[in-house]
Amino acid sequence: MSIMEYNGGSVVAMRGKNCVAIASDLRIGQQALTLACNHDKVFPITQRCYIGMPGLASDTETLRQRFRYRTSMYQLKEEREIEPETFAHLVSSTLYEKRFGPYFIEPVIAGLSGPDSKTPNEPFIAAADLIGCLNFAKDFVVAGTASDKLFGMAEGLWEEDLEPDELFETISQTLLGALERDALSGWGAIVRVITPDKVIERTLRARMD
Repeated sequence: MSIMEYNGGSVVAMRGKNCVAIASDLRIGQQALTLACNHDKVFPITQRCYIGMPGLASDTETLRQRFRYRTSMYQLKEEREIEPETFAHLVSSTLYEKRFGPYFIEPVIAGLSGPDSKTPNEPFIAAADLIGCLNFAKDFVVAGTASDKLFGMAEGLWEEDLEPDELFETISQTLLGALERDALSGWGAIVRVITPDKVIERTLRARMD
């Protein structure tokens, strides 16, 4: 078994019309053994930016603390919150620093640009590999053990300019459909839809067998 599949888990992010969504499953396992079903893999960076980190759970926690420190230092120095695109490059450089002994994480970044940026409330999604090679997408990005299934579901369901409610329904059906076809992900899911006014967070029930 690949070390990337040791703990299992999957994350997907999608763009909408002035909104963006990111969702993950809640399973953490030790190979085929399920340890818990409340393991959220998506973490807030700012009120408008989130990162999902499927992969090795110990590296997920290490990077969560490192990104929290680096974004706090950025905010102290710049006196403003970090923009999602800037944060994506910070993630890339952090991973590339350890390219000869990489973190076993495939990060997914989702957020909205700030009101003071050149394009306010612009949806942004990106994903990276183990050594920080960024993939900027205009539709959706996926990561984790159910990546192949997520690609298939997302390509069939995603449309342009989805409103927040439509985006929630689309990403939920995409994730749940993929989780039913992957033994290392599932056992519930959590979805966050980021809009200019608020973050809508909902927990989904999934198959528990």
